[in-house]
Amino acid sequence: MQLGGGEPVTRRYEADTTISYPCQGAAGRTGGWRDFKPVINQAECIKCLRCWVYCPENAVKRAEDDSVSIDYDYCKGCGVCAWECPKKAITMVRED
Repeated sequence: MQLGGGEPVTRRYEADTTISYPCQGAAGRTGGWRDFKPVINQAECIKCLRCWVYCPENAVKRAEDDSVSIDYDYCKGCGVCAWECPKKAITMVRED
């Protein structure tokens, strides 16, 4: 499904699970009101992609080499990514 000729709104994961993309909707970018933000320690990350799979806002972005980053425009600071990380490579840091 595509909205307004833009990028697809969903993607398929290996387990045949549908994962939605964040998109500019009625709320637009929603990351501006969080109290805590996730910070990834790339040296500790084992690229298991659990953060990417479990993020409810799809704010965790996956690169071709399976490294991950956070799209802070859409991240709400819920901490699911940090909770799911088996190596605890993601910490929640108070916003400035």
